[in-house]
Amino acid sequence: MNNEDVVDPLSLLEADTSLEAARPILELAANYLTGTRSGEGPVSTWHSAEVIADRLNEPMPRRSRPLADVARRLSTMLLDDVNRLAHPMYIGHQVSAPLPAAVWTDALISALNQSMAVREMSPSFTPLEHQVVEWMTDLIGWDSRAGGTMTSGGTEATLTALLAARSRAVPNVWSHGLGDHAPVLVCGEHAHYAVSRAAGEMGLGVRRVVTIPGVDHCMSIPMLREKLSSLRASGTRVMAVVATAGCTATGSFDDLNGVADACDAFADDHGPLWMHVDAAHGGAAMLSPTHAHRVAGIARARSVAWDPHKTLLLPLAAGLLLMREEHDLEAAFAQKAPYLFNHNDDARAWDIGPRSFQCSRRADVLKLWVAFQRYGADALSSLYDKLCRTAQALHGLLEAHPQFAPLHEPMSNILCFAWNPPGVELGDRDALTNALRERYNRSGRGWITATTLDGRRVLRVTVMNARTDVPHVEALVAGLEAEAAYVLKHHR
Repeated sequence: MNNEDVVDPLSLLEADTSLEAARPILELAANYLTGTRSGEGPVSTWHSAEVIADRLNEPMPRRSRPLADVARRLSTMLLDDVNRLAHPMYIGHQVSAPLPAAVWTDALISALNQSMAVREMSPSFTPLEHQVVEWMTDLIGWDSRAGGTMTSGGTEATLTALLAARSRAVPNVWSHGLGDHAPVLVCGEHAHYAVSRAAGEMGLGVRRVVTIPGVDHCMSIPMLREKLSSLRASGTRVMAVVATAGCTATGSFDDLNGVADACDAFADDHGPLWMHVDAAHGGAAMLSPTHAHRVAGIARARSVAWDPHKTLLLPLAAGLLLMREEHDLEAAFAQKAPYLFNHNDDARAWDIGPRSFQCSRRADVLKLWVAFQRYGADALSSLYDKLCRTAQALHGLLEAHPQFAPLHEPMSNILCFAWNPPGVELGDRDALTNALRERYNRSGRGWITATTLDGRRVLRVTVMNARTDVPHVEALVAGLEAEAAYVLKHHR
């Protein structure tokens, strides 16, 4: 390589700092958002992972190229095969079509690159996170003792909450471990896998997770009380009871007051049993006068997980852990790091690092703040209501359908439904349901998910796009009917 061929890297960086330089990348995002508005074009790709991997198979680039060229390569090599979450016919996983103002804010967060571990590394965004957390704890109904932290999502939030619960149940756990008589975790059978994952990660062990059967996909309160009674009789400590507000499979909400009453009734030496609410999906119901009754009793929880990147429609990642007593978070992480955390005992503890699983962390609170500033809580509440109404509309369409049957009344924006093809044995329906979903998704006309519910394979939709409306769920039913006819015709 000749010295004349070497480009000064600083000059490349400086060339990329202007709005004009950024335009090719920003236009890709803006064109995607506007191009999906009409609902035309495929929702996802029909290419296999192998086809895409072959397209990307090239040596690591050693030489620079213009940013406009990079944008063209992005467009031609990758963007044609993404899931178009902003397309109104994407009604799949619990990943949102994000709010545009929050999308643009993501670029600002990256440009500023403030690290949220300590206040001196993020002088303005650390107080901002405290303020936004205060908005959320006020919404729950907690007082000034409450606090919390942003997280990567509900899985981290639940793990952190249960670490705090572990420190309460086993005060010397940080130095001595769990010992020979580890406590148990109690949750409903439809709880998110984050609960059992936390048990494994904490060294508690998944066998120490006690699951309570559900009724209509919600935790049975009588069975919870029965189990807590038997655990007490056997001398088994309960570390925490986890309730779910918006379960992954069906979007159902546990009876939070019923769970809280049980936690009060079986109090131990520390007081009422620790009640954690996994509201990662359903937390937005707190904003909605229409749906707030779903989370009645949430203020009685000791800790709450909530993912604004789900039903508040923020870009990934934006999770929250909220604590009724902020000092409980201090107990979750008992380490000292004077090279980072060094404040006066009399001063307010602004640093977030001692209360967070992460150290290096983006200022994702900024996009949540921008969302409230741009749209306001009332508009965000209306968007959540619309997602739920659309799921309810699909439920109404399927109630009288000859082949598709809703399996529950939607409590939120999630609906599971079964395909009951005529003349097909029950034992064959799971495979046919999987084939129908795969064929429908590969057709490009829409995208949905599937799950196993009550022992059978069923279809599942999650309305996570403000553009999705009644005509789109009508088109979904029509598309499934067409593909179902093909699958049946070729069924052997």
